[in-house]
Amino acid sequence: MKITSIPQLYRNLKRWREILTVLRRYGLADWLTEFRLPFRDMLKDGRGVPLSQYSREQRVRMAIVDLGPTFIKVGQILAARPDLVGPKLSEELKRLRADVQADTIEQVRKTLASELGDDYETHFQSIDPQPLATASIGQVHRAILNDGSHVVIKVQRSNIEPTMRQDVEVLSGVAQLAERVEGFAAWRPTDMVRQLAPMISRELDFTRERQNLELFAEMFDRRGSNVVVPRPHKPLCTRRVLVMDELVGQPLAQFLAEESSDESPSNEMTAKSRSEIKHRLCESIANVYLTMIFDEAVFHADPHMGNLIVMENGQLGILDFGMIGRIDENLRESIEDMLVAISSGDQNRLTRLIRRIGDPPPTLDESRLAIDVAEFIGTYGKQSFGEFDLTGALNELTDVLHRHLIKLPNQSALLLKMLISLEGTLRELGASFDSLDVVHQYMRGSMLKRLSPGRRLRQARRVYLEAENFLEAAPDELIALLKMARQGDIRVTLEHQKLGPTVNRMVLGLMASAVFLGSSLILAMKVPPLLFHERMFMGIQDLSAIGILGILGSISVMMWLLLAINRSGHLTRGNDD
Repeated sequence: MKITSIPQLYRNLKRWREILTVLRRYGLADWLTEFRLPFRDMLKDGRGVPLSQYSREQRVRMAIVDLGPTFIKVGQILAARPDLVGPKLSEELKRLRADVQADTIEQVRKTLASELGDDYETHFQSIDPQPLATASIGQVHRAILNDGSHVVIKVQRSNIEPTMRQDVEVLSGVAQLAERVEGFAAWRPTDMVRQLAPMISRELDFTRERQNLELFAEMFDRRGSNVVVPRPHKPLCTRRVLVMDELVGQPLAQFLAEESSDESPSNEMTAKSRSEIKHRLCESIANVYLTMIFDEAVFHADPHMGNLIVMENGQLGILDFGMIGRIDENLRESIEDMLVAISSGDQNRLTRLIRRIGDPPPTLDESRLAIDVAEFIGTYGKQSFGEFDLTGALNELTDVLHRHLIKLPNQSALLLKMLISLEGTLRELGASFDSLDVVHQYMRGSMLKRLSPGRRLRQARRVYLEAENFLEAAPDELIALLKMARQGDIRVTLEHQKLGPTVNRMVLGLMASAVFLGSSLILAMKVPPLLFHERMFMGIQDLSAIGILGILGSISVMMWLLLAINRSGHLTRGNDD
């Protein structure tokens, strides 16, 4: 850890203690479970259930909940990154919900007054004191405007911003420590926190969600889509307050739950109409999200059933635009190429695409990756459209990425998470609707666009402009390089990676060998002080005390080196694969 981090560490000392206490508790439970000790049931959760009865993934989720809102938000973000945490932990982290104490209505009114002014009540007929929903960062209340419009107010929780900023500082310190642990260093935790920090900051700014609502409302209006999103009331929106229309309807999960519990024969017409609504919802959901991906290059990142509303007129409503994803042209083309490679069974092309889209580590074992991709193609490459398991394929693909430490860019990971969530929602609807067939249709249209003359002309123009810029800059750069070479200013810097421990062990081994050899000479020359003046067992006599101590010390160091090498990697590593 850097010296400049010490004031930060001191400032957050209390929070560090809290975090270490939680980690020690759940880490100890993991250790007790792994070794099956007789007293492994001594640590229990709030309901008295021994922690050893939970899986490792469940204990990670429980520890995150105990650590508070910032870590819950980080866990929710990591739930969208199965390439980093693995499919099992990713699935468990999706269950994270902020079990936090809601702000009182007095605290909510104080926040509204600070953001909208002391006269904020003049804009509202009433504000429901009971929160409609509570999350880690904000809570939602129903309200009625002066013109009679029914709205919801999303208000940031009091004191959440300084708390989250403090926790981000602590996370940075944890990441710096994790960099020194070989098992964690491969994931580059410092870079990971550096990517997460701005995402958390964006979550604290409701202005971005308002802009996203306006963007998608304009998009659906332009396309004449049968999809509704809440309209923000811009004059009443700030970075900590978001006022938007209330969507009247049922959450999709509640709609399906009511259908499954309604089994009376008198409701035959209702069941029929519900079946038609379900089929129409399937088409709407699939079409709108695939339009976002292939036509608009921007998508709502969380289409789970809690964020989808069945309106009273059968329309589809979408909530929660705090997180959206954007797709550039290269990523979209790579997605299309991957689908083509999977359907055609081209494992070599799929391997190249995985390496191109992801960020593989320097130690990537390409032969093992090729074997895993071949198994993936063998499982999913021959399935027909009607039988294709999209969720299984995406989960298997993320498992391959996780095993080989291949990190995806944020937007690619968000897209992967959205597709898995979308497929799960369509499966829950259970209508006779082949989502992959619709994907194939959109992909055909997108491929035709790629081959269009207009796109080729734009591509040629972009290549021409880049070549022109290169040709203009190249002579000046070359002259500057030659000038530096003539003046002797060119230096070549070689930087070793992770050679420090190896060199230290080598030096320590040489020193131990030298001490052993010198001590042997001292023993042979009987350098005083001497022990055993009279002949002892096996003829031992006149042994140099200095020589004995040197030999024992050098042997101890050699044994310690062997144990250290064995712990960090077997002496035969690379020869037993």
